[in-house]
Amino acid sequence: MGFPLWVFGGVLVVAAGLRLRKRLAEGSGSTAGPRIDDEAIESIVEEGVLEDDDQEPLDHDEIDDEERRFWEEEEWDDAEEW
Repeated sequence: MGFPLWVFGGVLVVAAGLRLRKRLAEGSGSTAGPRIDDEAIESIVEEGVLEDDDQEPLDHDEIDDEERRFWEEEEWDDAEEW
């Protein structure tokens, strides 16, 4: 009858689970966020915000220009008639 499809699916699920577990254990990848220590928590409690010296402030004009450029270049398909 051949190799059952559910066995292949089970192997994929197990492999994905092991990969996720490894990535979470290492603390790397897209799931890893900024590290917040006790000093950062104290700053949040006292000041109400957390200032991050590693990041530069956002340039809102640059963001607006990029968004405008995106929407101008986006091509829209005509609606299909039923």
